[in-house]
Amino acid sequence: MKKSISIITAAVLAATALTACSGSKPAQTSAEATESTVADTATQESTGETTAAETPAELKEIVVGASPAPHAEILEAVAPVLEENGYKLVIKEYTDYVQPNLALDAGDLDANYFQHYPYLEQFNEENGTNIVSVAAVHYEPFGIYAGKTATLADIADGAKVAVPNDATNEARALLLLEAQGLIGLTEGAGLNATKADIAENPKNLNILEVEAAQIPRSLQDVDIAVINGNYAIDAGLKVADALAVEASDSEAATTYGNILAVQEGSENDEAINALVEALSSDEAKTFMETTYNGAVVPLF
Repeated sequence: MKKSISIITAAVLAATALTACSGSKPAQTSAEATESTVADTATQESTGETTAAETPAELKEIVVGASPAPHAEILEAVAPVLEENGYKLVIKEYTDYVQPNLALDAGDLDANYFQHYPYLEQFNEENGTNIVSVAAVHYEPFGIYAGKTATLADIADGAKVAVPNDATNEARALLLLEAQGLIGLTEGAGLNATKADIAENPKNLNILEVEAAQIPRSLQDVDIAVINGNYAIDAGLKVADALAVEASDSEAATTYGNILAVQEGSENDEAINALVEALSSDEAKTFMETTYNGAVVPLF
């Protein structure tokens, strides 16, 4: 009997030794499991690892064509507003008035922001494009700037005057010259005025039609020049230094608001709605008013 008990005891001891030497781990207590989870989370945070559910959504791109100043600058100012709403703004800058519309029509842009509505109408008619306005954002008053002649009172007979050579902006320039008593236009010419509509020219002014973007560079070669607001800003000219500026209640001021334009059919796209909202935000208004000192006037 004693011999049997000894055999059983030896077997139990052997089994215990085998268990202790095996690779298995003892079960964790609930406290140990909690500590392990916390440690794993800390490791993920320190290494930058996140779960699929925690990964931020990828921003959707909106590609917008714009003149460098002020349009591209205004867009840059509202880019954070768009980012908060899930969009990354990509700005492509253009220094002329033709390519941004051609690029929009070709689908290379989602929108553009550089022109006023009369110019867009003219462009569509001449090029067979279908571009539409979705918002009027701001107004840039035209100004008459000094070249060789320092004041309007000093303009001599036969003085050279540079004006934009595209139809809508030329009319606007001629209306400003008329408002200063330098010329007289045929009755009813209004926003369709051209050089041919100059009915009175007491000083025999030599009206030179120049590509709008080139006029600031031509100042040294002319007596005075009528310059688009954005090109004046880009050239470092200030509205406060202009010899004359369009009145806020002029026909031009109520007509030539700078617009956000898109391809027809895209007017109600979510991305475009987000862009309109950003360009009419408090951030946009504050930026315009504090940056341009009257050269850019918000229309919202």
